Amino acid sequence: MMKYKRIFTIVIDSFGIGAMPNAAEYDDEGCDTCGHIDQAVSEFRIPNLVKLGLGRLHPLTHAGNAEEILGYQARLLEASVGKDTMTGHWELMGLHITKPFKTFTETGFPKELMDELSRRTGRTIIGNKSASGTEILEELAEEEIATGHMIVYTSADSVLQICGNEETFGLEELYRCCEIAREITMKDEWKVGRVIARPYVGKKRGEFRRTSNRHDYALKPDGKTALDALKAGGYEVVSVGKIKDIFDGEGITRAYKSKSSVHGMEQTIERQEEDFCGLVFTNLVDFDALWGHRRDTLGYARELEKFDEKLGVFLSNMREDDLLMVTADHGNDPTFKGTDHTKEMVPLLMYSPSMKEGRVLKDQDTFAVVGATIADNFQVEMPQGTIGSSLLDELK
Repeated sequence: MMKYKRIFTIVIDSFGIGAMPNAAEYDDEGCDTCGHIDQAVSEFRIPNLVKLGLGRLHPLTHAGNAEEILGYQARLLEASVGKDTMTGHWELMGLHITKPFKTFTETGFPKELMDELSRRTGRTIIGNKSASGTEILEELAEEEIATGHMIVYTSADSVLQICGNEETFGLEELYRCCEIAREITMKDEWKVGRVIARPYVGKKRGEFRRTSNRHDYALKPDGKTALDALKAGGYEVVSVGKIKDIFDGEGITRAYKSKSSVHGMEQTIERQEEDFCGLVFTNLVDFDALWGHRRDTLGYARELEKFDEKLGVFLSNMREDDLLMVTADHGNDPTFKGTDHTKEMVPLLMYSPSMKEGRVLKDQDTFAVVGATIADNFQVEMPQGTIGSSLLDELK
């Protein structure tokens, strides 16, 4: 019999807990998202994360102590090559990524790619460099509105992003251009993990604001995952946030798009009111997009506090046969050099009201223990070629 009827897996996007042993290979030696945030603030109000045992995995100076620590904890090491969103999430669900996705952070996209995109969309391209989403709008949005040109840019991730003003460029036109870009970037030499539509509103500098009508055009996973196994087994696989985009819809039975990380937690809490059997898989992207990449340490800390408040609501609503798994997909140390992700270990905090005990488990050599544990609970076989072993028998 299955141990848990419902499993809720929440990814705090980019919440690393210290450098991986091979971090120097990524020029990330000394990175520590959790630790450096804790050191940078005078008070760190995350009582529920502390109660779930975060402090057992990483020393915390300003977060206080819990009277009682609940559940099980483990540090997860990444087996795959890379440190991006798709690699982290795909590995969580069992895939071992051995070839990193293409990035164009230093040089922008090749002229041949931009020429083909311009020809097929019928638009002149401006930008073509690595930039933050807010900076590129301040620099080029007025020109795009006035001329109909198309802003294309990238970041430290394996992405091609296209901006479009919802009033002048139009959402459907933006999506059309992104679909063309996705087709073009299927070539091996141009293959990015995601093409992202970045709609915005506003008419002049200082007023531009990105909207929630973002759409990601991701590569399909290069193999079947735990999500596919669950769906094939007749279980619910509910996506909250950008999970559906990351897996290009594969293995998902229904999806909820989030406007923010707080909204994503609210949607996850709403799912607690439903009677279903299966998985709710939530990604909370603001930690990465709004604070990590922008190197805003205080913003990251305050977002964690907002999350922790919602986490308290979630914990109070849990049923006896629920399992909560809180983890991350990579690091993004807001105190570190540059604006890139950081190669870090991630936490795994596991709790159910039915647990009679709890402890720290040994370090795990792959994020894929998450998907393997979920599949084991629902008694479905992990697809051929996946990695990771289940921790289910450890949970008492």
